[in-house]
Amino acid sequence: MGYVLDAARIEEATRSIDPALQNTPLLRSERIDELLKCRVLIKDETANPIRSFKGRGTENFISAYAKRVNEFVCASAGNFGQGMAWAARRHDARVTVFAAEMANPRKIARIRELGARVELVGSDFEEANAAALNYATVNGSMYVDDTIHPEVAEGAGTIALELTTSQQDFDVVVVPIGGGALINGIGTWIRHAKPESRVIGVCAQGAPSMALSWQQHKVVETGATTTVADGIALRIPSSTSLEAMRQTVDDVVLVSDDAMMQGMRLLFNNLGVISEPAGAAALAAIIEHGERLGAKTACVIVSGGNLTERQMNEWLLAPALNDN
Repeated sequence: MGYVLDAARIEEATRSIDPALQNTPLLRSERIDELLKCRVLIKDETANPIRSFKGRGTENFISAYAKRVNEFVCASAGNFGQGMAWAARRHDARVTVFAAEMANPRKIARIRELGARVELVGSDFEEANAAALNYATVNGSMYVDDTIHPEVAEGAGTIALELTTSQQDFDVVVVPIGGGALINGIGTWIRHAKPESRVIGVCAQGAPSMALSWQQHKVVETGATTTVADGIALRIPSSTSLEAMRQTVDDVVLVSDDAMMQGMRLLFNNLGVISEPAGAAALAAIIEHGERLGAKTACVIVSGGNLTERQMNEWLLAPALNDN
């Protein structure tokens, strides 16, 4: 069947995913609306035990395979690994997570706390991913990649299901793009349930490979990434994700690190939401591209909020958009 996403399976996923990871808050700040000159609905995916959306897809995936797989193996910048560890613990499964040597130490510590084994290899996600794939091949373990297994994207798509049943109207949904599972899952459901709304993807200027690939209709690899947003710092796009994005995404924009910092501080100062840079990328798109997007009401996905103490001190205490 290949990488084909289905709205009916997104609805089914709500019955597989831990309730603790579902029904996250949909927030609004009049101050943010005023500053960005747009009504902004904020879907806070930090408000769950692993502080990111990743647990939805990993729960949906592992619940389907746990009884027939001896060990799962994946690569992660941190949040996907936490989702895998959470789901593996819940379903009594084993998981090994490969991450780059410079990965966020808080995320790595949390993966280990949840019971997964962690291997730190290489200088970035792609090198860790190559090591994970090699390990799975040598040891006969099941390699997990959200661009290969549709269950991961369909689990993430439950976010969009919650949006369309929220009684809140919106004309644009803005979504960060890492590997593509989040935006493809969300886009699949929006196309099904609210096709008049547009789906906008967001990449970091310092990691533009997915945006370039989407624009040029082919896989475009880039060199080393230069962004603080480790959750979306991709340099080798997935052809399967890109193919799915043809059906799920209306546009892709790039945002600066400065705009992501501004978005983080807006969320923290006005709503008390602690997000990481990738988590604030969707709000950064409204900051930098609000006129281009032309939304009356934009729903932004705050995809994760795992920061170290040092990052919180450095990134969240400066003023945001003259919001004194």
